[in-house]
Parts: sequence; structure tokens; C-alpha cells
Amino acid sequence: MSQPPPSDSVLSRLAASLGAAGIAFTRTRHRPVYTSAEAAEVRGASLHSGAKALIVKGGEDFLMVVIPADLSLDSHAFRSLLGTKKLRFASKEEVLELTGLTPGSIPPFGSLFKLATYCDERLAENERINFNAGDHCVSIQMSYADYVAYESPRIAKVAKEPSNVE
Repeated sequence: MSQPPPSDSVLSRLAASLGAAGIAFTRTRHRPVYTSAEAAEVRGASLHSGAKALIVKGGEDFLMVVIPADLSLDSHAFRSLLGTKKLRFASKEEVLELTGLTPGSIPPFGSLFKLATYCDERLAENERINFNAGDHCVSIQMSYADYVAYESPRIAKVAKEPSNVE
């Protein structure tokens, strides 16, 4: 696997690509955040509006699944959707190798990393979504409708209420 570009490049590529597509977004710099709850607090936004991007390996392929930050991945539902019995989260090292980023800083655009993108249907409950953009100190806010139009993720019910909230 070739090493992806550094995180500044991910933010630059994403901002340029969204701009070229005519998609409005707001970029905000803030103190470093490492949990979804910290990110929601610093953004002044609901936890549910956070688009949490997870890198998983389903069967033989790595892919991205995006869920509202207040939910957790329903591995049974996602395995069923993928038609596989094997599903696991990518290790920190695999995430770094695939994206050039650390967990928690990954924007919800698998297309940036040549990964298929799946999105939980409940993210649509938000008119606007928020996410870290290649850096623990940078967030982007954009409309959910623009996100779906741009990324074209496969939408399904793949998240559930967490058994414990972070």
C-alpha cells in the first residue's frame, strides 16, 4: 500500500474539491479534540450532528462507515449488509497507512482515500453535519444534503444506540 499524503493535504484536497463542486462549508479552527463529545462541545453543536467516520475491514476490503457521533456501529447489521461474517475495526496503524491520518481526524469521505463509503440513515436527521477534517484542530460544517450529493454513500441502518456513551 502506498503512503497517503499528509493531513494538511487531506484538508486542502477536501476544501478544493468541495469548493470546485460549488458546495458551501464552514471551516473552524479550535483546540485539539479527541472524542466525539469534546468535538461537539467545542463546535457548539449536537453530538448527533457529528459525522463519525470509521475505517473497518469487512471481509477482505477496507471501507468507511459514517454514523452519527452519538451512536455506535451495529456490527451485526453491517455484516448482514455486506454479506460477510468477518468485520473488524482497522488498527491505528492500518488507519494511518490507508488515510495518512489518526483516528478521530478522518473526514467522512471515503472517496478521498479510495474507500467505499457507507452512511447510517439517521445522519439525515441533521440539516447540517460536523466533522474533523484531517486534523484534531479543524472542523468542517456542511449540509447533509450536500454531503450525500457529493459523496454518494450507500445509505442503510448500520448504527445503534451505544451501550455506554463516551
